[in-house]
Amino acid sequence: MDVMPLLGRIALLSFICLFCTGCGLACGPGRGYGKRRHPKKLTPLAYKQFIPNVAEKTLGASGKYEGKITRNSERFKELTPNYNPDIIFKDEENTNADRLMTQRCKDKLNSLAISVMNQWPGVKLRVTEGWDEDGNHFEESLHYEGRAVDITTSDRDKSKYGMLSRLAVEAGFDWVYYESKAHIHCSVKAENSVAAKSGGCFHGSGAVTLEDGRSKSVKDLTVGDKVLAADEQGGVVYSDFITFMDFDPTTRREFLVIETSEPARTLHLTPAHLVFVRDPSAHSGMSARFASSVQPGHEVFVLDGVRNPRTVRVERIHTVENTGSYAPLTAHGTIVVDQVLVSCYAVIEQHRWAHWAFAPVRMTHWATWWFLPAPSSNVTLQQDGVHWYSNVLVHIGTWLLDRDSFHPLGISRPS
Repeated sequence: MDVMPLLGRIALLSFICLFCTGCGLACGPGRGYGKRRHPKKLTPLAYKQFIPNVAEKTLGASGKYEGKITRNSERFKELTPNYNPDIIFKDEENTNADRLMTQRCKDKLNSLAISVMNQWPGVKLRVTEGWDEDGNHFEESLHYEGRAVDITTSDRDKSKYGMLSRLAVEAGFDWVYYESKAHIHCSVKAENSVAAKSGGCFHGSGAVTLEDGRSKSVKDLTVGDKVLAADEQGGVVYSDFITFMDFDPTTRREFLVIETSEPARTLHLTPAHLVFVRDPSAHSGMSARFASSVQPGHEVFVLDGVRNPRTVRVERIHTVENTGSYAPLTAHGTIVVDQVLVSCYAVIEQHRWAHWAFAPVRMTHWATWWFLPAPSSNVTLQQDGVHWYSNVLVHIGTWLLDRDSFHPLGISRPS
């Protein structure tokens, strides 16, 4: 499906959602106001049940198959070994293949291992199948990409498998299937897939420049701040900070570090985030692309002072892990972080369409500040987690893409 018509439909439905939902920037998925929620009651999955209720290789679940990974392929570096002592790996091949998986799969598996020990003291998580290099699964199995695992409990108590499935869902696996009486099948999105990139953020220490010339950390932005940004033509402006699309001070994540020289700049951001690079064919001379696709030799836009955006060559790119990630949204949809010009958006490599899709949030912001008094300093407008409107867009996009591609009888054996 073409991205532009899709985003147009998302934007139209988003306008409808905006006026059919109680609006306000405090409506995020975080703790919210009022009474504390009771602990969530977990319901075991039924045999042959899968969550979410779509086919494994659709956008709403783990996404499309991207090709088999072998030890000799370039993509083998995408796999990382899991030596968590709280997980038992069957490793019947004696090659440690079951320990190899994508970082996303590893993170979810480690989280599930903790849940299993909490649920059943003395019991550990057991992996019977991980990355498959021997062709033992059906064609286009996600096991061939290190994105799927088959799991049991260490005591192999089949009465626990329904709840084990539920714990896997809660741990964040993108698709969980109570596949057989012998194991549970779990899989995750590809690291570079659109769905896996749903978090487009900066590290909290990233610095922005305020209208008065002061520097401020991204994580400390508050409504009312005007930050250095750019307009559609690439001209420097100071743009209203509206809200955080994601505000997560606790999760440890992988960040790309883009380093430039002459002048030297260092930018930390997640692979999904859009960065502006020099593009002579574009009307403004720049185009947005995923940070993960930026390469040494590309030219990004930096600032000398605050008035002269210019290009500078990317010299080095590497990855680090840091705690805390933040996705600020400005009125112009752009922002200058660590003196590098970037988009506020992620997920889809179309900055203009993403900016259009977020028009309802900008309208709400302007209406709120026009008709209502400014909130007092002790009122928190931002809750931890992903902004409710971002979640709306994800759900709408998933529904639009999946409704034609999924057939309830289209799953015979996902793994």
